[in-house]
Amino acid sequence: MSAADDSASGTDRSLGQLVASATTELSALVHDEIALAKAELRQDVKRVGFGGGAIAAAGALALFSLPVLSLAAAYGIHNLGLGLAWSLLIVGGAFLVLAALLGLLAVAKFKKISKPEKSIASAKQTAAVLSTVKPHPRSAVEAAPADASVTRSTV
Repeated sequence: MSAADDSASGTDRSLGQLVASATTELSALVHDEIALAKAELRQDVKRVGFGGGAIAAAGALALFSLPVLSLAAAYGIHNLGLGLAWSLLIVGGAFLVLAALLGLLAVAKFKKISKPEKSIASAKQTAAVLSTVKPHPRSAVEAAPADASVTRSTV
């Protein structure tokens, strides 16, 4: 057994083992960060979906039902004795109020969306730790005497 083999036993690991270990741990850390971000964003995605659905409903209500229903309602009000222009104005205003209420509901849902604070804090903490990491200092290698023979492994 050579001197290099003796020093490799115990707690000393080769450079390849250290790199493999660091790569594995860094990969696990990144996967954990992504999992945390996904879990944190699920609730916000539901809120965005609901808010977007409310906006879509408001838009569909304003665009598709407004002409047909407004004319029908206006003629119904006109038959009660009010002028046609006033009847059309009342119906148009009612649809705008309904669309505004749906828009306010959507805005309220969007305001509840928060940024993924846990993921951001964890990523900042990881970046802070990684920025302070320094490579292992190498121990001073003693120079071998010029007449000493070097034993090399062929493995």
